[in-house]
Amino acid sequence: MILDVDLRLSTKPTLALDYGAIREELEKDGIDKPDIRDVYHTVVHIRQSKLPDPKVIGNAGSFFKNPVIPMAEFLSLKERFPQLPGYVVDASSMKVPAGWLIDQAGWKGQRRGPCGVHDRQALVIVNHGGATSAEIRNLAAEIMTDIQARYDILLEQEVNIL
Repeated sequence: MILDVDLRLSTKPTLALDYGAIREELEKDGIDKPDIRDVYHTVVHIRQSKLPDPKVIGNAGSFFKNPVIPMAEFLSLKERFPQLPGYVVDASSMKVPAGWLIDQAGWKGQRRGPCGVHDRQALVIVNHGGATSAEIRNLAAEIMTDIQARYDILLEQEVNIL
């Protein structure tokens, strides 16, 4: 049982500008000294430009988590795939963008009947109309199997399936 919690919060935010296209978008907007609000609006803009609107096409947003792999495994993959991006988690592990893996494997824009992978964001599985949950789960499983075969990385679903 937890009875008490003390939190130490910084009054100065640490801005993660090197993740994805954040720094590039800020520079495009002429913002050279961003504050937390600038970063927030930039992230929202990036996500809205890449993610489909669920009111227009059925989706649950990012379907897969970005896997965290051992540094040695990342370096080995980097030799085979020099363009592979990665983000340091700690001294012994890297986060790899699942969207990059899926895109490079040729899944972006692919369809399996009424469901498919979004054509602008490989992390998003979409329902083009009438797809069953089994069809979506089968597509996700097919992607996961392919990524494991190509990169020896097991993707994990980010969405909760009820």
